[in-house]
Amino acid sequence: MSLITWIIIFSLIGGVLSVIAAGLFLLIPKAKRNSLLPHMVSFAIGALLGAAFLGLLPHALNSSVSGDAHGIMKTTLFGILTFFVLEKLVLWRHCHSFECEVHGAEDHEHQQEHQHSAPAGTLVLVGDAVHNFVDGILIAAAFMTDIHLGVVTALAVAAHEIPQEVGDFAILLDSGFSRLKAFLFNILASLTTVVGALLAYYGLQEVQEYVPYVLAIAASSFIYVAVADLIPGLHKRTEVIESLRQIVLIASGVLVIYFAHSQLH
Repeated sequence: MSLITWIIIFSLIGGVLSVIAAGLFLLIPKAKRNSLLPHMVSFAIGALLGAAFLGLLPHALNSSVSGDAHGIMKTTLFGILTFFVLEKLVLWRHCHSFECEVHGAEDHEHQQEHQHSAPAGTLVLVGDAVHNFVDGILIAAAFMTDIHLGVVTALAVAAHEIPQEVGDFAILLDSGFSRLKAFLFNILASLTTVVGALLAYYGLQEVQEYVPYVLAIAASSFIYVAVADLIPGLHKRTEVIESLRQIVLIASGVLVIYFAHSQLH
C-alpha cells in the first residue's frame, strides 16, 4: 500500500470515522452515555500523552538532521503557547461533556433548560474544521517520518476526537440544529482532516528537513489538549473510587499507545 493511501485512510479514521462513532454513541440511552463519557476522556488523555512523549517527540529528536534538540523543544513550547492563543480565540477549544462553559452556556438558575446561543454552533464547526485541518497535517507528517508513528498518531487523534465530537454534537443540538443537520455538518468539518493531510503530504515532500518540527507541533497539540482541555474536567470529580478509575484509564491509554508502537516496530 502506498504512503498516500495510508495517510488518506488514517486521516479518515481520525476525522470522519470519529464523527460516525460519536453519532452512534449518541444512540445509547442518555444516562448510560453520561456515565461512559468521562471514562472515554480519561482514556483519551493517556493516549494523547503516550503518543506525544513515547512516539512524536522521540521521533522528532531522532529524525532532526542537525540533531537540533534545543530547536525541537523550542518548537514544542511555541506550539503549546500558540494553542493557548487559539483557544482564547475559541478556535481550538473542544467540549468533551454535555455542559461546556466556553461556547455560551447559560446558568441553570436563570434558564429552565440548558441552551447554547445560536452562534455557538457556528463557532464549534469553525473550531472543529481548524482543529481537524491541523490534525490532518500532523498525521501526514507522522506517516512521512514512519508509518508506524503515523498509525499511533492517528489512533491518538481518534481517541480524543470521539468524546470531543460527542460534546460538539450536544452544543449543535442545543443551538437549534436537527440531529441529521448536526451530523452532516460535523462530517463536513471532519473532512478538513483529509484536506490538511493531502496538503501536508505534497508540501512537506519538498522540505523534509522541517518534518521533525511539525512532529514537535503535533506533540505540543496533544500535550495541550490533554493538560489544558481534558484533565481539568477530571478534577471536578474527586471521589476516591472515581479518581482511581481515572488513573487506571489514563494508564490504559498510555499502555495502548506504548504496545501499539512497540508491536508495530
